[in-house]
Amino acid sequence: MEPVLGVKIGCLFALLVLTLVCGLIPICFKWFQIEAARGRHRQVLSLLGCVSAGIFLGAGFMHMTAEALEGIESEIRKVMMQNRTESGGNSSGDADSASTDYPYGELIISLGFFLVFFLESLALQCCPGAHGGSKVQEEEVGGAHVLGLHSHGSLPSPSQSPFRALILLLSLSFHSVFEGLAVGLQTTVVATVQLCLAVLAHKGLIVFGVGLRLVQVGTASRWAVFCILSFALMSPLGVAIGLAVAGGDSEGGHGLAQAVLEGVAAGTFLYVTFLEILPRELAAPEAPLVKWGCVAAGFAFMALIALWA
Repeated sequence: MEPVLGVKIGCLFALLVLTLVCGLIPICFKWFQIEAARGRHRQVLSLLGCVSAGIFLGAGFMHMTAEALEGIESEIRKVMMQNRTESGGNSSGDADSASTDYPYGELIISLGFFLVFFLESLALQCCPGAHGGSKVQEEEVGGAHVLGLHSHGSLPSPSQSPFRALILLLSLSFHSVFEGLAVGLQTTVVATVQLCLAVLAHKGLIVFGVGLRLVQVGTASRWAVFCILSFALMSPLGVAIGLAVAGGDSEGGHGLAQAVLEGVAAGTFLYVTFLEILPRELAAPEAPLVKWGCVAAGFAFMALIALWA
């Protein structure tokens, strides 16, 4: 067995084990179930949720969006150069400049955002009774009224939360496949280990946040375990695909298709982050500055990891 192949197989199992362990911790321990928490325990879980919200925010901006923009820009430049070569260099420089200057990456990410927005609006239109509050939501918002405090509005309804949790998993799954694919396509041991460590550095935090989110939206334990197991298989699947096509390249539009999918996944991730995760954590009015600090801490940690990842 070649050394690079052995390292890639080791990375495959490392990604699988880390994702499973970090994702199952919030699901397997009842301490993380906010419905049964009271007093200080509930406050700690709320602040932990704010930290996870900051982690998701950092992952969205510092990793998924940044990587999608870089990939889309790179692939569009390749397409422009290929078209220029095929046309024998007769294309207009002004036209090429205008084409490359257009914010295609931002457009594709926005399309991902509006795609989920449309699907959720369609679901709510078809099911008018989808709005409603859960017991936890009623306790938090109701408690704010009893104390005479201002509330920022009701939390996402229980029908929306599972849908948005599913969108969150799908967008992260797309991203995980592409991360694993990048690991599988490396040609040296050093490059493979460096990239795998970069993926592991932020993947553990993100999947822990996913597990916590599944618990907090009331997902049944077996479904939550199934979701984490499915998500855990995505990066190893990407590594396996990378091993199968290790001699391939981005010709034929495959690289551009991958970049577009990453952009759409980033847009869906940002939608869930801003319309599900952050509003849910910030809806209750208690300790707003502490919550801000927790969100900022989670974001700062992901920003720090972005120096290497």
